[in-house]
Formats: sequence, C-alpha cells, structure tokens
Amino acid sequence: MQASPPPISTHVPASQRPGVRTIALIQPMHWLVLAWRDMARCGWISFAHGLVLTLVGAAILAVAHDRFWLLAGALSGFLVVAPVLATSLYALSRALERGEKADVGVVLKTWLNWQHNHFNKWGNDYWCLVQFGALLALAATGWVLTSAALITLLAPVPIHTPIDFIRHVVLAQDGYLFELWLALGGVLAAPIFASTAVAMPLLLDRRVTLLQAVLTSWQAVLANPLPMAFWAALIMGFTLLGLGSALLGLIAVVPMLGHASWHAYRDLIDASALPEQESH
Repeated sequence: MQASPPPISTHVPASQRPGVRTIALIQPMHWLVLAWRDMARCGWISFAHGLVLTLVGAAILAVAHDRFWLLAGALSGFLVVAPVLATSLYALSRALERGEKADVGVVLKTWLNWQHNHFNKWGNDYWCLVQFGALLALAATGWVLTSAALITLLAPVPIHTPIDFIRHVVLAQDGYLFELWLALGGVLAAPIFASTAVAMPLLLDRRVTLLQAVLTSWQAVLANPLPMAFWAALIMGFTLLGLGSALLGLIAVVPMLGHASWHAYRDLIDASALPEQESH
C-alpha cells in the first residue's frame, strides 16, 4: 500500500509560501479567451458540467417557483458553492496545461479517487477541499435563511413570483428592503469572493492547508484590487446572463468561468516552491 504523505505544518517558511503577482486591469479578459480554448479542447466534458449545474438550478426553480422569498436565497446560495462544484474544471485545465488527456477520467479522479486514502482523517490536509466545501455550504445555507427571513418578514405583501419581487421590493418607493437585501448580500459576497478567488485551484494543485489557501486568495485580491473587482463584475455579469436566459446560458457560462478561474490562479499565484498535490 502506498504510504500517505506526511502532514503539512501550519507554519510554512517564507521561501515556501505562494508568491502573489500583480496583473494588468484587463487580464481577466485574457482568462476568458483561454477558457474558451480549454472548452474547445475538452469538448462535451466541459459543457456537461454546465448542463449538470443548469439542471440543479432548474430543480431549485421547480421547488421554489411559487416561493420567491426562498428562490432568491437558494439561487444566490447555490452560486456561493459554485467554486467547489467547478473543481473538476480546474483539473481539466491543469491536465491540458501539462499536456495530459483532459477527459472523463480526470473528472472521476477529481471527485472519486482524490481522497481514497484519507476517508477517516478529517483534519488531514488532503481533506481541505471537503472542509472548504462544507464551510461554503454553511455560508450558503445561512444566506438562504437570512434572505428568506428578510423578504418574508419585511415585504409589504407576500412575495410569490419574480414579478412580485420586482414590484414590491425592487421598485418599492417607500421601503428600504431591497437596499438592505443587497447590502447584506454584498457583505456575504465580498469575503466569499476574496476567500475563493484562487483558493480552490491552489488546494487542487498544491499541498497547502485550508488557511494558507484562503489567506493567499485574500492576498491576491488585495494586491490587485481593480483587476479583481473587474473579474468579480465579469463573473456577476455572465452569471446574470446565464440566469436570465432561463438558465440555458449556464451551460456555457459555468465551464467558461471554471476554466478561466484556473488561469486566474496561474497568473496570480507563483506556487512553484510548494509540493504538488498527490495525483492518482
């Protein structure tokens, strides 16, 4: 049986910490170009990711279509955990970068085999992706409950449909509910974005702890405030386009943003001093 690698110390010498690079303002556009190239090379396997997440979104719509107070929170909460759901897209882009096959085998290894020697070791560094996913899911659940409570308790009339939400919340002239809803959403979204901008690709690619990955992600955002704000705006814009196209646009938007996030990581982070993640 293959021996497990030694656990990582939480204290990493400065010489082995990820380096953070500064980038140009329009660099996120280059990430999108590279993403489309990856999608073309991967073919159906990339778009399958988008299709799966589109079906999940459709299921949310089916369950909450007449309860918009729940729908708004559920869809936005679903987007919070999207960086975890895109993990195999990062793996596909990494395989292409290394000149390896980017096929369904890469996806299966990412989701089924990556933790096969560590099922009972929650504190092991190899469980970082699982831990991060659990934390994001918890944050998403908290936002769903907060959003539902706000809309249900403070809306002047029951909100059942998107038209009700627009009429009685967004366009309400004498209320503050929409502004409060946006403000709370922003309070959650900003730290989530800063924590996940490059953390998931870094965890997939290198042997680092969860704390190291999150702190590196924050450093990358703080070192590049304008480019990363531009990147966040692009993510939001394309996501809204995907949602506004009866979810069908997500079939292309999801893989595009997933592959682009890998290239964002490669441009922003110099992780060459860190040990590579164990491959299977």
